[in-house]
Amino acid sequence: MDERRLVKVSKYLSKHLRHQPERIGLTLDPAGWTEIDALIAAADAHGFRFTREELDEVVAGNDKRRFAIEGTRIRASQGHSVEVELGLPPATPPPYLYHGTVARSLEPIRAEGLRPMNRHDVHLSPDRETAARVGARRGRPVVLAVDAGAMHRDGHVFHVSANGVWLTKAVPVRYLRFPKGH
Repeated sequence: MDERRLVKVSKYLSKHLRHQPERIGLTLDPAGWTEIDALIAAADAHGFRFTREELDEVVAGNDKRRFAIEGTRIRASQGHSVEVELGLPPATPPPYLYHGTVARSLEPIRAEGLRPMNRHDVHLSPDRETAARVGARRGRPVVLAVDAGAMHRDGHVFHVSANGVWLTKAVPVRYLRFPKGH
């Protein structure tokens, strides 16, 4: 499958497995899973056709491992705006995690910390490089360091998704380290 088609199918899956399953008549179970056959049929019924082979290629080839397949079911690994309980156990984070953003977002972050916005959790990266790639989706990236070790000691709960994204409900300002000049 060519790159454009791969991206198109991936974006379609993200939209319907993370944000708007009802748009195509899809039902997610409480943990976000749906039957693969039901997904393919619902997409087809709404004018977007893809094969099981294309689906498997998107899941296997996605560098961010956005989707997980378990038997005959599929779900998004994280990033939902619809109510799901991923069932991820609490995890001890490394001393520092990172968050990629852009300069125009720094003022509200300095005032309120990191909030989940329209998602269930704040997404944090295990390294600066990944955070920079995330931030670059919206412009020139600014990478914030998060004192995850101190947060954890202070009782904040962390989870890590199947694709290595660290999740927490919010990051108060006192745990953020802004780069020089920002």
